[in-house]
This record gives sequence, structure tokens and C-alpha cells, in this order.
Amino acid sequence: MNLSKLKLSQLRALVAINECGNFSEAALQLGVNQSTVSHAISTLEDELGIVLLNRGHYGAQLTPAGEQITGKAAQVLQLLEGMAQDAQLAKGLKGGLLRVAGMRSVATHILPRAIARLHSRYPDIKVTISEDNDAENLRQQLVQGQLDIWLGELLDGDTFESSLIFEDPYVALLPPQLGLRDAQLDYGVLQANPLISPACGTCFSRLDDYIKQHQLDIEMDYYIRHDSSIVSMVQQGLGIALMPRLAAEPIPADVQVCRLPFELKRPIGASLLKDGLHTPVVYAFLDALRGTGEFSEQKAV
Repeated sequence: MNLSKLKLSQLRALVAINECGNFSEAALQLGVNQSTVSHAISTLEDELGIVLLNRGHYGAQLTPAGEQITGKAAQVLQLLEGMAQDAQLAKGLKGGLLRVAGMRSVATHILPRAIARLHSRYPDIKVTISEDNDAENLRQQLVQGQLDIWLGELLDGDTFESSLIFEDPYVALLPPQLGLRDAQLDYGVLQANPLISPACGTCFSRLDDYIKQHQLDIEMDYYIRHDSSIVSMVQQGLGIALMPRLAAEPIPADVQVCRLPFELKRPIGASLLKDGLHTPVVYAFLDALRGTGEFSEQKAV
């Protein structure tokens, strides 16, 4: 038996006959004439030294050995198709361009890791990055095809599809001189100290809505726009900040991080245009991005 003489056309003919039940329909499926299919099967049987098909007036049926060989032939053809798909994917990923926008904290702490993972597999992909927190502007850029992926708080609506990376918990940042060592604060500590909150955006609105909805007896003393300014105010002893953990990074060593007496999180992930004609580069980046999901566990308080 010389397996090097076996041809893919013979395997295709065998699988087609099994699917169609006779030589004529198999020939139509393969786009060849019936004699070509008959010759392919007879030469395959000669090479293997066994009978694969019982021919009759009512079609062709596989012999027990033919059933086993046909199953393996189908697997070979499936593997071949997989090889072709991998090759097409590699062509699309060579020299591709990815346009990503992300909120500051995600662009700083998650995006570089994802890009590094992407470039370790596909070094020729070029990536453009912009920081943007304007949700309406981001929506327009995605719809108009000016942007491939948004990384940050998930965009809602039927126009977009989103993949959750992790949920970023709100925490309390305590000044160095406060001297508390409890992992979780109680309401008494929050009521007894000045409180600092983000001044705008969903980080503010989510916290403000939660306080109002649950009628919590706490009140903010400062509303600060930039995350780094909030952290600096805490470090200077001006109050306790309530903000998402990722937004606070990098946290100075002398600033203590504690859990809040209530649970509040913001969903962080990737959003892209639903049913858009996305390139293979986009899906390769999403695969790389999934590897950063452990960030939430590493940063847990």
C-alpha cells in the first residue's frame, strides 16, 4: 500500500457518494462526470486493497470497512478546510490596521497588555489609539466606520455588541493620616469625613444615582473632574474618595484602599458595531483582549 498515491479527489468522491447515495448525484455535487467519480473510487479501492462500496441497481452502499474509511476521509477534508481558513485569516492579519479608542484608565492599564499579546502573534498589525470619554462621539465614530473598537464602559443599544472584560468595583481611597486598618469601611467613617467624588460622566452618575436610590445618609464635599486630581487630594488628606478602582490607578503607596459598605461596580469591556463588516484584525484583538480578564481578580481589594 502506497499512501502517497492517494488523492484528495478520491476522498471527496467517497464522501460525496456516502452523502448522495449514488454515483450520479455525487458527480453532480462535485461538478464532474460520473465516469470520473467511478474511476476515483476504483483506483482508491485498488490502492487500499479493499472494497469500499457495494454497487447495485439502487445505488451504492458502504461496506463496513468503507464506513470506517469514509469517516476518516471526512475528517481529512475537514482538516484541509481548517488549514485553508487559517491561511485566509493569516492573509487578513498581515499588515492590517486596528483603530481603538479607550477611556483613560483602560487605555493606560489594559490596552497595552492586549496590544502586546496581539503583537506577539501578529507583529505586522498596526494599531492607532485615542483616549475619549464622549459616549455620543464614540457612537458616531463606530457607526461611521471611523473606529473599530471602543474599550471602556459598555455601550448600550441594539446598534452595538459588547463583550464584558470585568466589572470594576468602586472603592474608598483613604488619606495616609486617617490610620484605619479595616478592609471595609462602615457608614460612620464616611459620614465623619469629607468625601470626594468624580465630577462628571458615568462614574459620577452611577454613584450619585445609587446614593439617591438607596437614600444613603452620605454627602459629597468635593466634585473633581480628573482621576489623578482626586487621588492627589486624598494623598494631601483632604478627604475620602469614592471612585472605581481602575480609575484610581496608580495608587500611591501611602493611600489606603478599602471596600465600601455597599457594592457598586462599572462594567468594562469592548464595544463594536453590531453586524459590521469587521476585519480579521478586530477578532484577533478581541482574542488578545480576553487574556486581560484576570485584571479584576488581581486588583480586587
